[in-house]
Amino acid sequence: MAIKTFKPVTHSLRHTRIVDFVELTESKPLKKLTSGKTKTGGRNNRGRQTVAGRGGGHKRRLRDIDFFRSAKDGVPARVHSIEYDPNRSSFIAQIWYKDGTKAYILAPHGLEIGKEVMSGPQAEPRLGNCLPLSAIPQGLAVHAVELQPGKGGQIARSAGAQCIVAGRDGDWINVQLPSGEVRKFHPQCRASIGQLSNLDNMNQNFGKAGRRRWLGLKPKNRGVSKNPVDHPHGGGNDRGTEGGTPMDRHGNIAKGPKTRNPRKPSNAMIVRSRRGQATTTVA
Repeated sequence: MAIKTFKPVTHSLRHTRIVDFVELTESKPLKKLTSGKTKTGGRNNRGRQTVAGRGGGHKRRLRDIDFFRSAKDGVPARVHSIEYDPNRSSFIAQIWYKDGTKAYILAPHGLEIGKEVMSGPQAEPRLGNCLPLSAIPQGLAVHAVELQPGKGGQIARSAGAQCIVAGRDGDWINVQLPSGEVRKFHPQCRASIGQLSNLDNMNQNFGKAGRRRWLGLKPKNRGVSKNPVDHPHGGGNDRGTEGGTPMDRHGNIAKGPKTRNPRKPSNAMIVRSRRGQATTTVA
């Protein structure tokens, strides 16, 4: 997948860099595997804004992605198409099982139409297959890793993301996450082989504000340009921050201090933090 550039006939096209989708299949999504998506505009069930900068955008339909890959263990499936999903940064693959069932999975980089994929402990550690971590050789790149067995893939699901199986540590499997953190996983947690597709997603330049509005992303003002009632940085006669400490609009410190609870139970599963430091369990 390459980056597409444009002839600079307008100011916005001069800097526009978007992904070229020539490798995707020109077909409509499978209707029975899609559903309507209700927009919230960043509001909760009480109508209050909980996420800033959300709203508008093009109408979308949700794709029913199979993050479990356990219902058809041992049944081979053929990749029918590689499709675009407006709800995620990576591409998805439509697979047809040998018994006639159809499903969507996350498409790893290099997966082609006509290739065969399989899930289950007996599957080979090949691109697109889904296996327990105990059956995956050390050093392989994986995605959609389960945090708990049977919970479905949760780790490394965005474009270009991958985890590395670092090896066995007693009864656990050490996996290096995209952040650099090394974490212990249960051997029966499943993961899919390969790095996720759309590697050039991070190299895009939308070129104009309107393209972000199509994605449902609204413009955000700087805190120092607001009134004191709207942001801790607001007001005053200059651009300084309140007390010299950057904060968000709720008054929470935005830079510097760690926000993870040192007594969180899952800290015991972290072998090395994303800052490269060995972790110690707080009693």
